[in-house]
Amino acid sequence: MEDTVRYKRDDISVITIYRAEQLNALNADVLKGLLEAFDKVEDGSKVIILKGDGEKAFVAGADITSMSSLGEGAIRDYIELGQKVMRRIETASVPVIAQVQGFALGGGLELALACDLIVASEKAKVGQPEVNLGIIPGFGGTARLIQRAGVGVARRLIYTGDLITASEAHNYGVVDIVTPHEELESTVAALAKRISEKGPLAVKKAKAVIRSIFEPTLHNGLRSEVEGFVDLFDSKDREEGMRAFLQKRAPVFEGK
Repeated sequence: MEDTVRYKRDDISVITIYRAEQLNALNADVLKGLLEAFDKVEDGSKVIILKGDGEKAFVAGADITSMSSLGEGAIRDYIELGQKVMRRIETASVPVIAQVQGFALGGGLELALACDLIVASEKAKVGQPEVNLGIIPGFGGTARLIQRAGVGVARRLIYTGDLITASEAHNYGVVDIVTPHEELESTVAALAKRISEKGPLAVKKAKAVIRSIFEPTLHNGLRSEVEGFVDLFDSKDREEGMRAFLQKRAPVFEGK
């Protein structure tokens, strides 16, 4: 886990996913590494920055190669682990900023949505393309996308699987700030510094109060999402969708 997730603890802590060759895809080791990293840095931090290594992706999604061979019990465990990680980030006592330099797709967008603020490079692209695999978001994307951008935007992105630019995502309310690519790191650092200079107790309390407003609806949505994902994972469409993805071809769905 030390190889896939690294952290630097300070007033402004930084957690980085190190799987650039796999576009920082979320496998079980990365998810467990994120849990460990947040446990290590939260105490003593005023702000946490979450980012992915490399230029191409924040996180390109779940690790389809490892996920495609899982059985019903194992896939439920994997989805539950992913949701546990997103809840750990969401319920961290201090604000978490997602620094998105490239692709944030599927589980990658869900990871960003679990953060308090999303700052994206103008080169970034985001989306929930799970329907292309015959499945739905499983790490909380349905519920958190509705919270951030409204049900209309959530329907469009989830039903179509479209990838949209950082500018479009900002217009829809999915992304908070868009910056020139070369200014991404400095923009995130400046935002984190500005927050860290405010009253720490007030910032923590504000986060807790804001979160409490949405909690009841969110819990119901997350549970429905797990059950819906697991139901679909047993379908022939899911098998075809993931097989086509790995074979780099268009899927042929039969609705079975």
